[in-house]
Amino acid sequence: MEAYNVILGVDVSKRTLDISCAERLEHIQIENSSKGFSVLKKWCKSHEINVRESLVILEYTGGYEYRFLQFCTAHQIAFCRISGLEIKRSMGMIRGKNDKVDSFRIGQYGEEKIKRLELSKPLNNNILKIRQLLSFRKRLVREKAGFIATIKERRYMYQVSQKDTVIRIGTKKVKQNEQYIQEIEAEIIALIKADASMYQNYRILTSIKGIGPINAWMTLAYTENFTSFENARQYAVFVGVIPFEHRSGTSIKGKNRVSHMANKELKQELNQAAKTAIIHDPEIHTYAERLLKRKDYSLVLNNVKFKLILRMFSLVKRGEMYVENYKRVA
Repeated sequence: MEAYNVILGVDVSKRTLDISCAERLEHIQIENSSKGFSVLKKWCKSHEINVRESLVILEYTGGYEYRFLQFCTAHQIAFCRISGLEIKRSMGMIRGKNDKVDSFRIGQYGEEKIKRLELSKPLNNNILKIRQLLSFRKRLVREKAGFIATIKERRYMYQVSQKDTVIRIGTKKVKQNEQYIQEIEAEIIALIKADASMYQNYRILTSIKGIGPINAWMTLAYTENFTSFENARQYAVFVGVIPFEHRSGTSIKGKNRVSHMANKELKQELNQAAKTAIIHDPEIHTYAERLLKRKDYSLVLNNVKFKLILRMFSLVKRGEMYVENYKRVA
């Protein structure tokens, strides 16, 4: 990696960005918006920081950093996104936490690891659109489920007819949401098909038993078409399917556990994929049966999710569709 005059550590949240230069002990908090970015430019100028000769280090949050990264790309500012868990583990045991302190720690991490860091690629606008559509689709699905639950409860509790006002409006809302969901899904597919590489990876993902369209869309969106994670293990850590050892010396020995920083939405979506794979994929079925002899079902499900992630990354890397060639031994 080329030399940079200044390394800026950035702690990202939904509404604000805490930005620090650990070497100079400088810090600023700005809004995570165009207005805030203008303040940042003035701050850099007043502190004689040439942004084009600076490197921004920030955590991969899976969304909140996108607006800032668009600003960085537009102003030719180099940036590197790092897994939050990787930064946390590199610091060892630390005491105290706030956004300002975190931004300094991120900056220090960048200064220490600068020789092995690789610049992150510019954001793909299609990926951003897919993320936004998936987020809105999720909201519509939840709203639809809420209306369905209300209709069922009202029919059961009050035994009303279809002409009941609540039933009538609720039914209409359910149908409307179904139409909107179909419209959003059609646009997602169109965006994927417009990008040859993304469409190829989408076809690879959906060739895997258990991985349906929604899981494929979410995987493409959160891995940014397999460009934001170096390997399957990094993504598995982000999703939260790899437990880590919890121990300190000889006195503290806790159970292995996944990080609380994991993306629970992705993990939940993979649950159904794992259950389907256990039923319909002979190799995974045998694998799960073997593990169930010594592990709880929830742990086995976690193992299957990791196996699916490994399979996704491996096939995408090779550019090959999944082909079932497993024969169960009688």
